[in-house]
Amino acid sequence: MSFRKVVRQSKFRHVFGQPVKTEQCYDDIRVSRVTWDSTFCAVNPSFVAIIVEASGGGAFLVLPLHKTGRIDKSYPTVCGHTGPVLDIDWCPHNDHVIASGSEDCTVMVWQIPENGLSQPLTEPVVVLEGHSKRVGIVTWHPTARNVLLSAGCDNVVLIWNVGTAEELYRLDGLHPDLIYSVSWSRDGSRFCTACKDKSVRVIDPRRGTVVAEKERAHEGARPMRAIFLADGKIFTTGFSRMSERQLALWDTENLEEPMGLQELDSSNGTLLPFYAPDTNVVYVCGKGDSSIRYFEITEEPPYIHFLNTFTSKEPQRGMGWMPKRGLDVSKCEIARFYKLHERKCEPIIMTVPRK
Repeated sequence: MSFRKVVRQSKFRHVFGQPVKTEQCYDDIRVSRVTWDSTFCAVNPSFVAIIVEASGGGAFLVLPLHKTGRIDKSYPTVCGHTGPVLDIDWCPHNDHVIASGSEDCTVMVWQIPENGLSQPLTEPVVVLEGHSKRVGIVTWHPTARNVLLSAGCDNVVLIWNVGTAEELYRLDGLHPDLIYSVSWSRDGSRFCTACKDKSVRVIDPRRGTVVAEKERAHEGARPMRAIFLADGKIFTTGFSRMSERQLALWDTENLEEPMGLQELDSSNGTLLPFYAPDTNVVYVCGKGDSSIRYFEITEEPPYIHFLNTFTSKEPQRGMGWMPKRGLDVSKCEIARFYKLHERKCEPIIMTVPRK
């Protein structure tokens, strides 16, 4: 038996994570205490946005990336919602536009000034009203401009034209229960959802139909997540019947059996998956964990290959994920996370070592 069989050849076997120096963190931020399972943080190459504690309403901070160090208590926030903000997402086509969904049943779209905020921003560009209960998920369309998807606790998915503030599609009756996560496919023709009834659905929004459905993708009752990978497969995180955390990979053409299934541990935080399409690496961050695990997805069995774990001392309350165009590739950086602690935000850089 040759040695090559034992160790799988991979370009990303030695990827390692490194937190930045203390002075490059964002300190003294009161991160939101809402019990909703969202990432609480959204990042792009210009700004980092963090949902914070706010008295009487909902607010989030928007900081230019270079504004590190201690953040003044009186630093202006985006504070137009009347209820706590549950989810935020930067527009992929314009680094100054961000959408937020809140407990006040509205979605608001904001225009951030060129150099960041100098005074509190209370006037959104657009207010989207159509949900009857709180809005827990907002996500922009990956390829079409001005198209935004929102999902609420009324089990309705709405797709908006932000330019005219009108509903393009209203997908009602497809989900019998709370929607945990929504993820667009790479070209934006379909999206997949994970629902409280333990089903993962692939939906064609133009027709308003469920193209494929997998019931009981994970047996456990706790929240699960589903994301689309670049080749159209679906990666899910959830819990087994014994409350062990699981990862699974599904082929949308045939959802009978998972292509790969792995059990991780028996911790109880929801697993948030982040996916880098060009390296085919999935990063899994548990809420309340102090680690980020990463896996490479390949074409040959067992499909999901564990690479390594980045561990730190403090647990994470949320996680921001920098898009590829904001990374420093000259330093072989392949991913950057913005980890939220109780009182600060700490960037973590993932690097591939090269000679």
